[in-house]
Amino acid sequence: MPSFSRRFGAMMTATALSPTLALACELIDRPSVTPLDEGCQALMMARLGALGFALEPMRIGEVENFWARRDGGTGEGPVLCFAGHTDVVPTGPHEAWQTPPFTATLDADGMLRGRGAADMKGSLAAMLVAVERFVADHPRHRGAIAFLITSDEEGPALHGTQAVVERLRARGERLDWCIVGEPSSSETLGDVVKNGRRGSLGATLTVRGKQGHVAYPQLARNPIHQAAPALAELAAEHWDDGNAFFPPTSFQISNIQAGTGATNVIPGELQMLFNFRFSTESTVEGLQRRVAAILDRHGLDWHIDWALSGLPFLTEPGALLDAVSASIRAVTGRDTTPSTSGGTSDGRFIATLGTQVVEVGPLNATIHQVDECVLASDLELLTEIHYQTLVRLLAC
Repeated sequence: MPSFSRRFGAMMTATALSPTLALACELIDRPSVTPLDEGCQALMMARLGALGFALEPMRIGEVENFWARRDGGTGEGPVLCFAGHTDVVPTGPHEAWQTPPFTATLDADGMLRGRGAADMKGSLAAMLVAVERFVADHPRHRGAIAFLITSDEEGPALHGTQAVVERLRARGERLDWCIVGEPSSSETLGDVVKNGRRGSLGATLTVRGKQGHVAYPQLARNPIHQAAPALAELAAEHWDDGNAFFPPTSFQISNIQAGTGATNVIPGELQMLFNFRFSTESTVEGLQRRVAAILDRHGLDWHIDWALSGLPFLTEPGALLDAVSASIRAVTGRDTTPSTSGGTSDGRFIATLGTQVVEVGPLNATIHQVDECVLASDLELLTEIHYQTLVRLLAC
């Protein structure tokens, strides 16, 4: 157990010693920079094992994962999975932090500080403690509760949730509902939940010209000059209108490179990186065809390497979203707003199983920043939200 007196001093209150906060501190203290886990999952599995969960560690390459499942003992029923990650992003210079990033600290304003406090070790603690409470109150419950935890969400995300999902798919494992602990809230806890995400399609475009001397342009082909009208057309293209759940598809150029660095050499090649964040109104194949048509229309000698990071997914109103929304309202007194904005998450992999996926977590204002923090009181409320969601979905 962490030394609370060392880091909290006069803040050693009932809140400081709550099960959720104590577990969050133990997790934050482990420097699990992606893809490292540093014992976080062993800590979680020990507590889940004590609740009767069947534990299945899955080490894939450098990545630690585990799948855990507890049947409620009442026969067939829905499966509710809690998903998340124990890895965190690098801290940057430690001296830039007000407190050591891997020493969980509660300040005088009730903020729990440390790398992963918001993204997402605080969420992991809230989910696990909520399940402990639920199992204690409802040892026999409908269906099953599961956990899918990885240490490869902040990195390449190849050997984490995606790989575990493929193993679950291969053996016919069913997940009806999944709550992902990503920090979804914007201004106050629970004001926003993510009920979907846009797809992400990246590309590396190469346009080939002919290198030459700037004084003899007739002997060369400048790929910058040739590509510029096509790039302007791509940037101005209206890809779709979006829909009630998704904003219009976005095309963004993120990098352009060409030339040798010399002022008297026409480059022989241009390379550009771009990305689509696309709605369910567009398809990968459709976007690829339209890009190719624009490039061909401008007579370019081109090649593209495509990289699909994830397809769009959407959880429409139904049992999971209704239960989460009702629990947030009961705990906070506020209605939540479902949203599909922001980047991708591991929910994109889980949704391919036909699972309803909702992301519910603390405020995202400080994630990936120096002095990442979360209100300790918000973690208590988040624990109660998860507990009430469990009751609404699985209590007999």
